Amino acid sequence: MTIAVCMGSSCHVKGSKPIVEMLKEKIKAENLEDKVTLTGSICLGQCASGGVNMKIDGEIVTGINRDNFDSFFADKILAKLK
Repeated sequence: MTIAVCMGSSCHVKGSKPIVEMLKEKIKAENLEDKVTLTGSICLGQCASGGVNMKIDGEIVTGINRDNFDSFFADKILAKLK
């Protein structure tokens, strides 16, 4: 699985750096290092969303923030890998 987190100015302001750190921690905690490639991305064109945007295996996921991170991770990452 490839996860590309938007690093554009809008997502940066919405907290892309802390989201990347949260992703790194969860990936490590779930022992998914060999199953997930984490990268950065230029703008994904979804700047109006209420949070950080990313592309997961070609699917754009919008509006990720600290409050919904755990449910996002369970639904969009763990569910697809386990």
